[in-house]
Amino acid sequence: MACAEVSLAAELKHETIDAFESYIAATEARLEPRFRGDHFVWPDDSPELTAQLQHGSVIVRPSQGNGIIAIKNGLIQDWMGIVFIPSTNLKTVLSTVQDYDHHREIYKPDIADARIESRIGNNFLVYMRMVKAKFFLSDVLNTEHDIRFVSLDSTRVYSRSSSKRIAEVSDPGKPNEHELPVGEDRGLLWRMYGYWFFEERDGGAYVACQSITLTRDIPFVMAKLLSPIIHELPAEQVRTALEKTRNAVLAVAQLKP
Repeated sequence: MACAEVSLAAELKHETIDAFESYIAATEARLEPRFRGDHFVWPDDSPELTAQLQHGSVIVRPSQGNGIIAIKNGLIQDWMGIVFIPSTNLKTVLSTVQDYDHHREIYKPDIADARIESRIGNNFLVYMRMVKAKFFLSDVLNTEHDIRFVSLDSTRVYSRSSSKRIAEVSDPGKPNEHELPVGEDRGLLWRMYGYWFFEERDGGAYVACQSITLTRDIPFVMAKLLSPIIHELPAEQVRTALEKTRNAVLAVAQLKP
C-alpha cells in the first residue's frame, strides 16, 4: 500500500498548464456565438432533443471525441449536458443555483461544504470542499471558484466558472488533516472550468452546462486504479449536477403556496 501511495504522486507542470489554458481559450472562442445568444442553451438543439428533455431525460455527451483529450503530462475531460425543469422560471433557477451556502445540501455528497467568500454584483468567489469518489478511490479537495453571471435578456443568463485554487486534502476529517502542496498531489483534479446556460421558455427552464477539468495522465501500471475516477466520473458528475439542480428547483416550487 505504501508503494501504491508513492506511485500515485504526480506534479502539475508548466507545459501542462499552458496546454490546458490554450484549450480553454479555444473553447471560449467556440462558445462566443452562444454567449451572444446563438443556439444559446445547446449547440444543436432540435425538436427531437426538446421532446426528450420535456419527457424528463437528462442528455449528457462528450463535447468532442470521447470526452478525453490527451495533453502533455495531463488529460482534459470535456463533457456537456442539458436538462429541462418544468413549471419554473429563470428567477427561481438562478436563486437556487446562486445559493452557494446551501450547495452542501443540494449537491451532497459531491459537495461537502460551500460558502460565498465574496460577492460583487453577479460575480461570486466561492469556496467548496469537493469529494470525488468512484469505487474504492476517493479524493477530497478544498477549492475556490470565480463565478460570473451574465444576463442577455429577461429570459437568458449564462455563467462562467473557473477554479482559482484546488488543494487536495490528506487524511480528511482526522486530527492530522492537512492540505497537500497545490499541484503536488495525486493529480485527480488540477483545474475545473464550467459554462452554464439558463433559459426560460416552454413553460419551464432549460439548464445546460459544459464542464472542463484537468487531471494527471494515467501511467499504464495505474490504469485500473485511476481510470474510473478520471475517465468515468466527469460525465457522471455532469449528469448528477443537472439532476440535483432540477430536484432542488422543483423542491422550491413545491414549497410555494
